[in-house]
Amino acid sequence: MDIPFESWYPALFKRQSRRSFLPRLPEEGIIAQLERVCREFRPFSEVRVELVKDKPVKVFKGIIGRYGKVTGAPHYMAFIGDMSSPRVQECAGYVGEAVILEATALGLDSCWVGGMFRPKAAAAHFPIGDGEKVLSVTPVGYAEVSYNATERLLKGFAKSEKRRSLKQLIIHGHIHSPWVEKALEAARLAPSAANRQPWRFSIGDNSVTVSMEAARDSSFISRRLDCGIAMLHIELGALAAGVSGRWEFLDNPGVAKFVV
Repeated sequence: MDIPFESWYPALFKRQSRRSFLPRLPEEGIIAQLERVCREFRPFSEVRVELVKDKPVKVFKGIIGRYGKVTGAPHYMAFIGDMSSPRVQECAGYVGEAVILEATALGLDSCWVGGMFRPKAAAAHFPIGDGEKVLSVTPVGYAEVSYNATERLLKGFAKSEKRRSLKQLIIHGHIHSPWVEKALEAARLAPSAANRQPWRFSIGDNSVTVSMEAARDSSFISRRLDCGIAMLHIELGALAAGVSGRWEFLDNPGVAKFVV
């Protein structure tokens, strides 16, 4: 399946993290399309996505008790990775963001959840192979019209509307073409755990390299997964500017290089 950037690129400007959902079920046609993308968008063999149409009653948990918990979601998606792959986290971020943007384009709401969920409860809903792990999940449905108190508090805590400038994020090179600027501006909008924005960019003559701000990855919610989300945003920005390329994966602390 090719990247439908005509719908995913606009969706990255619309996507918002939502935790409180209405009881309304998504229409069958919308769910069928989302299932198709989960099934057919497999650019990396070590990562797959499962759309679960059961209510995730036991999957999500709060920070303390029910505080911060996802509520009311009729469905959820699980991002599953083969942990024998050294690039599994960045691949999970890339693929997970792709299906989240498809959900957004279809009019659904979602929220990356990397810490406040129960992996075993999620894995009970689908077969999971030896060496596989549920790395992250997202609720899927229609959010409440207004943010509730918990959502407002979490949004303020994460300072999700405060983004680092490109000057702070570019560690080597300079913007020399419209496609690079469009790609990196898209990457600035990528979501990350607690809005930590762990990605850094190096610009070459025909490339953009993504690396982590720290040499060591987090043992809780992976920075490399966050960087994988930014990778997809870079590619979408480039495609929107009429430029296609390929990803080359790198050793730590590098993540990947987008080469056109």
